[in-house]
Amino acid sequence: MQYYSTRGQDGPFGYEEALLSGLARDGGLYLPEAWPKFSHEDIAAMQGLSYAELAGRIMAPFCVGEIDEPELTAMARDAYADFGHPDIAPLKPLQGNLHVLELFHGPTIAFKDYAMQFLARAFDRALKKKQQHAVIVGATSGDTGSAALEAFRGRDAVDVFILFPKGRVSPVQQRQMTSVIADGAHAVSVAGDFDDCQAIVKTLFNDLAFRDQVNLSAINSINWARLMPQIVYYFAAALRLGAPTQSVAFSVPTGNFGNIFAGYVAVQMGLPVDRLIIASNQNDILPRFFASGAMARESVVPSLSPSMDIQVSSNFERLLFELVDRDGQATASVMRQFAETGQFHVDDSLLARAKQLFSAYRLDDDGTIAEIAATAKNNHMVIDPHSAVGVYAARQAHSDGTVANDVSIVALACAHPAKFDAAVTKATGVAPGLPPHLADLMQRPERQHHVAATADAVKSLVLEMTRA
Repeated sequence: MQYYSTRGQDGPFGYEEALLSGLARDGGLYLPEAWPKFSHEDIAAMQGLSYAELAGRIMAPFCVGEIDEPELTAMARDAYADFGHPDIAPLKPLQGNLHVLELFHGPTIAFKDYAMQFLARAFDRALKKKQQHAVIVGATSGDTGSAALEAFRGRDAVDVFILFPKGRVSPVQQRQMTSVIADGAHAVSVAGDFDDCQAIVKTLFNDLAFRDQVNLSAINSINWARLMPQIVYYFAAALRLGAPTQSVAFSVPTGNFGNIFAGYVAVQMGLPVDRLIIASNQNDILPRFFASGAMARESVVPSLSPSMDIQVSSNFERLLFELVDRDGQATASVMRQFAETGQFHVDDSLLARAKQLFSAYRLDDDGTIAEIAATAKNNHMVIDPHSAVGVYAARQAHSDGTVANDVSIVALACAHPAKFDAAVTKATGVAPGLPPHLADLMQRPERQHHVAATADAVKSLVLEMTRA
C-alpha cells in the first residue's frame, strides 16, 4: 500500500514511512492510494472475531507489504490487554433504536486510547527496525495528550511533547497529563487555545530543517496511522447490530473531524452505514459548513465539552481531497486560502455530495446539561458532556427523519463522565467517581512546562529537553 499527500507534492510512501512522517512535507495529510474494499461476504465472515482479530483484519490492507495480519492482531491484543471491559468497546442499548458505544475503557478513560495504545507499539516496531530516535510533538484539546503520554511513557526511542491550552482542559484531563512523570514525557501548557497549539505543531513540521534535525513525528490525527485503529470500532459496533445485513448510522462528537473521518473510511471499505452524524458544541464550524458550504473560522468559545473547542478541523482536509476527486492541487489551493483568510467555500455540487453521507447538529452548554440530566433520569446512564452532544444529535436525527426510526443509531461515548465531573455533577446532582486505577489521580504530583503560544518557544523547549 502506498500513501500520498492530500496536496499532491509528497509521496508515494509505505505505511511505516507515513507513520513516522506524520504530516506530509508539503503541508498535506497522508491518505492511502486507494480504499481497500471488503465484500458483503468478507464482512459477514468477521462475525465472531475477537476485537483484536477484527483489528488485524481491518488494518492489514493498509499495511500490505510491511506488516501482516497475524502480527497486527498480536499488536492489537497487546495494546488492548489491560482495557477494563472484555468487549474492549462495549455497545449498550439506550432506548428504541439508539445505542451507546462506550469508548472509555482504556487506561486514560477516553477514546484516544484505542488509537494511541496501538500507535505506541507501531512506533516501537518501526523505530527499532530503523535504529532511530524520534521526537513527537502533539496538540491536545484534552484527551489526546493524556492518552499519548500514557502510551509512550518511558519508551527509550521516543521523546513526547504534548501541547495543551492553558486553562482550557478539565482538571482531570490536565492532571492525567501533568502526573505522567517519566523520561521523555513532557506536558506543555501553552498560553493560547487549541487552535494555537495545533498551528504550532504544523509550523514545526513545515520547518523542514528542524523536522529533520530532531526526526519529528506526530500522534495527532493528522497522522494517518492514528486513524487506522479507530476504523475498527465502527466495524465492531455494526457487526453487533447485524452488519452486513443491517445498515446502521453513527453519531460522533467531533471537533477536529478525525474520529468521524475514520467512520467515513469504514464506509469506503464497504461497511453499510446509513448516515454519519456530526455532533458539535457551540464551536459549530462543521454544522455551519454543512448548512452553507462555507468553512469560516470564528473565535473559540470555551464550553463544557472542551475537547471539541476547535475552529480549525484539520482532518476535514482529507474529506475535501475526496470531494474534489483527489485533486491535490485543488486541495492545496483551498487550504492555502483558508490559512490566509480563515474561510473557504465549496460549490453546491460538492456540498451535495458531502451531505449524501453526513448530517450535522450543534448543542450548547445549557442543552448539554439538559441531555446529561435526561439520559441519567430516563435511561439510568451517566454520560459525559461530549457523549451527551452525540446522544442529542442521534435523537434529533431520528426525530427529524434524517435517519429512519427502524435504523439503529450508534452514539459514540468518547470519555468517562468522571473526566468532566463538574458538568456531570451539575446535571445529575451526583459526582461521578473515577475508576479504581485513577482513584488517587488528583493527589498525584505534577510536572509541566509553560510556554508562550509561539513555534519558537516550543522549538527551544524541544531542543533543550530532547534526549537524543
